[in-house]
Amino acid sequence: MSAGTAAVTGATGFLGTHLCERLLEEGWDVRGLSRPSSDRDGLEDVDWYVGDVLEEETLRPLVDGVDAAFHLAGVGLWSAGPETVERVNRDGTATLLSACRDADVGRLIFASTAGTRRTNGTKRFADESDVAEPIGAYQSSKAAAERLVDRYAETDGDAVTVHPTSIFGPGDDSFTPQLLAMGLEPTMPAYLPGGLSIVGVSDVVDGVLGAYHDGTSGEHYILGGENLTYDRAASRVADHADGSPARVPVPSTAIHAAGPVAEAVGAVTDRQVFPFDRQMARLATQKLFYSSEKAHDELGYEYEPLEAHLPETVAWYREQNA
Repeated sequence: MSAGTAAVTGATGFLGTHLCERLLEEGWDVRGLSRPSSDRDGLEDVDWYVGDVLEEETLRPLVDGVDAAFHLAGVGLWSAGPETVERVNRDGTATLLSACRDADVGRLIFASTAGTRRTNGTKRFADESDVAEPIGAYQSSKAAAERLVDRYAETDGDAVTVHPTSIFGPGDDSFTPQLLAMGLEPTMPAYLPGGLSIVGVSDVVDGVLGAYHDGTSGEHYILGGENLTYDRAASRVADHADGSPARVPVPSTAIHAAGPVAEAVGAVTDRQVFPFDRQMARLATQKLFYSSEKAHDELGYEYEPLEAHLPETVAWYREQNA
């Protein structure tokens, strides 16, 4: 018997693929939104709706009659310019919410980012109450989308927002290869200053499903993992996989200096060639640590240490680089 019917935007992405696989394993009927050019291999049991997150005519039948709508679609500055990032992340969310208002939809789970939460310097770990001024188009677009979802939860429907930190696992083409390279590759001698919260993709899937089952409508939940400095994370990857950890820190001053250069290039070329500016460059050198205590208390959320996710992730990485 089906566990229910779920709609997933961003279904071919890193987190979306893992969520669809879990939903199918648990007996859900899964509808997935996919762009025409996206690779849908390996998810043959998903009922695909081919289109765009900005097309309400595609989104309305996608979400109509579902028990759960998981909104994971989004784009970052490595993949698109600021205007496209704002349009997809903010306006795409607005389009989805409009479709949900016109359809029969159960609970909506929106995956934002932990980047919209930061401490003001008075405590070590940020939590859901630490709403921060957005830095860059990605954070700005996600913060705007969060406000739209909050308004939907207040007036029209049932919605919960989750904030994953830096997601790690097989299938990721951005953060995971960079982290593993710092722990495995002799050609990667330097590590970044600062630190971050690293969470396995399977743990985030647990948290997303926990938000569906046990979250409170209108609430926000950080889905984080271990808070590690970059050098510590690289050393643990190397210890597990007999690698060569990066041993030289990149000076913070060098990263800070790169911010104005990126801004200048963007001004000359009229496009953001590098996905950061001086504010984002300074942010990259900080220890961006988070607490998942609220998700633990209300959703039963747990995360495993980095090493629990390394066997399959390192195997995947080496296969990609063979």
